Amino acid sequence: MRRAVCPGSFDPITNGHLDIVVRASKLFDEVVVAVSINKNKATLFTIDERMELIREAVRNHPMSPSNVVVDASHGLVVDFCRARGIQSIVKGLRAVSDFDYELQMAQMNNSLAGVETLFMSTNPQYAFLSSSLVKEVARYGGDVSHLVPDVVLKQLRERAVERAVE
Repeated sequence: MRRAVCPGSFDPITNGHLDIVVRASKLFDEVVVAVSINKNKATLFTIDERMELIREAVRNHPMSPSNVVVDASHGLVVDFCRARGIQSIVKGLRAVSDFDYELQMAQMNNSLAGVETLFMSTNPQYAFLSSSLVKEVARYGGDVSHLVPDVVLKQLRERAVERAVE
């Protein structure tokens, strides 16, 4: 079985992330979305919330790929891959500036565990998009409805209201 992992923090998942996951699901028998746990990083959503948002976003996607699973990850992505017998990592590249860092990571991952990294160019309509930018725009009341799945938009709005009250 051909399996790949799409790793990230997904805080929250954006339409750009979802595009890469869905496209990868057409190339592999199974795609594991590995949601990273980083205790040193403050996140807007808990690990469980992020995982559920991803599951809902995939389930509600027009392509609704059935071969996507979501799992939590901590530590090195190659250790996650090794523990699950996954040989490929799929990463989206938004710009040339992403490539230098991602190439180094790909080479390191290959040297550590023989895991191959495949780069997919991001859909141009999402080339500027990041979770951090979405959170910042949402925090100030901006319209991010075209940048995130509907289930994420609902949760973002609720969380923004909660944070504004704090």
